[in-house]
Amino acid sequence: MSLTQIAIDTLTRNDRGGFTIPTNGLYPYQWNWDSAFIALGIATYDPVRAWSEITSLLEGQWPDGMIPSIIFRRDDPDYFPGPSRWGKTPGDIPSTGVSQPPVLATIVRQLTSTESEDHRAKRAQVFAQIFAWHKWYHDCRTYNGIVATVHPWETGRDNCPEWNIGLDLMTVAPDLAPYTRMDNKHVDPRFRPTQEQYDKYLTIVAFGESVDWDQRRLTDEGPFLMADPNIHFVLLRADRDLLAMAQGLGKSAEVLREIEGWIAKGEAATDYLWNEDLGAFTARDIRTGTFSEGFSNCSALCFYADVGSPKQRARVIENMRRIQGQVEHLLPSWDPEAADFEPQRYWCGPLWPQMNYMTALGLSECGEEELAGQVRDGLCQAIEKSGFWECFNPLTGEGCVGSDFSWTAAVWLSWQHETKIKGAA
Repeated sequence: MSLTQIAIDTLTRNDRGGFTIPTNGLYPYQWNWDSAFIALGIATYDPVRAWSEITSLLEGQWPDGMIPSIIFRRDDPDYFPGPSRWGKTPGDIPSTGVSQPPVLATIVRQLTSTESEDHRAKRAQVFAQIFAWHKWYHDCRTYNGIVATVHPWETGRDNCPEWNIGLDLMTVAPDLAPYTRMDNKHVDPRFRPTQEQYDKYLTIVAFGESVDWDQRRLTDEGPFLMADPNIHFVLLRADRDLLAMAQGLGKSAEVLREIEGWIAKGEAATDYLWNEDLGAFTARDIRTGTFSEGFSNCSALCFYADVGSPKQRARVIENMRRIQGQVEHLLPSWDPEAADFEPQRYWCGPLWPQMNYMTALGLSECGEEELAGQVRDGLCQAIEKSGFWECFNPLTGEGCVGSDFSWTAAVWLSWQHETKIKGAA
């Protein structure tokens, strides 16, 4: 059986009727940015079903505009922390109290790329909700001009060593309710976040619940506040895609000016993430100004967002070439020269399909086609060797964490579809 058919079968098995789980057992709910990438893959063989992936995600939106990181349509005792741990959240469906990187606008624009009546209607159908989500980021998650994150889970890069800067400044809540982790039941604990990290993750959750999930208070007063290149670059690109959709839909001058203001703010804030000593865009603790000390797989998303001076971009590529000499498969999630690099521990080293997708796309758009191809090949060769895993050991190509993984299958299908289209052109 071909890998393309296996990818389709993987997505079909993970389909729960209108939404797709990342993988069975480990992640039994609908994840925010997972669904966006999954829609790209499903669109290669079933555009109608792909669109329902988008609209089902929007069903979980909060009244303030936030789209949560996880939507809990039921309480699965095999997953922690589920809806009971997050408490009462404001949306129509129980959810987490934090968001995830807002890739949705970019993917909606890609899925509705023509000016056909159907595509225009689809963009119009979801525009207001996506606009509200972006406005939430700019109103509720901005601190001193930079979009912030209040929880490592919100970044999508849960235990990347970058977050240790903010986590080390925290103390575990003395009255933290006891809990039993379920992730270690499904995956070797050696490759998951540590117990201390989990205690601090849940300390942030407890604070959020204590302020009734007032998102402005969570940003201003919460125990963790860092700037994340992943959220920053993904949002900046998504703002531009949202602007293009707004223009195409004939939205008011007021709406256009607001989005243009977001874009200008994002462009101006980019240098805040520039670590001159490292020659990379890195995470930064907002309250102390401390930079991360490692090149991560979101450092290269400056190309995806089309920002950075020529000098900055050259240094980013120099770092990528340095890292390329130390791994078999680009692009690891953490710098192989860092002391805390671990090639199979979640976000401490493995390469991630959705990150390689965005990185390769950005590099290609900015004229770095050779390196873009090597980033694509790094993932494709790992998939050919090991199958559709959540992430991969960059030294060996061995699959890590969750198997039969939806976004990996989706990225594979999307790239195969793009190749097929180019070959037919």
